[in-house]
Amino acid sequence: MARSKSSNQWLKEHFDDEFVKLSQERGYRARSAFKLEEMVAKFDLLKGVEAVVDLGAAPGGWCQVVKYHLKSDAMVVGLDLLDIEPIEGVDFIQGDFTSDEVYDQLLTLLGDKKIDLVLSDMAPNLSGMNAMDQPRCMYLAELALDFCHQALNKNGNHAIKLFQGAGFDEHIQNMKQAFKKVTIYKPKSSRARSREVFAVAQGFK
Repeated sequence: MARSKSSNQWLKEHFDDEFVKLSQERGYRARSAFKLEEMVAKFDLLKGVEAVVDLGAAPGGWCQVVKYHLKSDAMVVGLDLLDIEPIEGVDFIQGDFTSDEVYDQLLTLLGDKKIDLVLSDMAPNLSGMNAMDQPRCMYLAELALDFCHQALNKNGNHAIKLFQGAGFDEHIQNMKQAFKKVTIYKPKSSRARSREVFAVAQGFK
């Protein structure tokens, strides 16, 4: 079956994309690694960090960035519904973060250890119907914030992908109640047409 014009255009844009080319050159598994690189540089997210949890970690690009910047003995845990090829020094949990069983598995792995940084690039499988997709996105964001309350160190940080729409402003207010500072940021490596932004929360109370 022949590809549609729109899919051919997407492929052309993808392979012409400077960040796709850069990710291939640097050995990153996804162009999204540069979104985290930008946030690390702008907000100094990894300074003094010894333990990180990456929610929605597949295919592992953000974990690669974290391991590159941190000491070799830093604890890095990635979680995703999809299988992830191993990365040396990273513990991966495969499962659905909305599942109590998987959530408890994550807490068990952490034990008494508190986290310095919670990252979330999670997104549900999008249907293209915003009335369905947006609430599911915000639900994942709420779960990530709940996890921060469970496992984040005092003065720890949290960076999460969000989509602007219903529930967005309310969630930002909830983040502001939990953190000293919350900044909405759109990395240069985020495609201009994408509705995604990142909320960077610093100084967990």
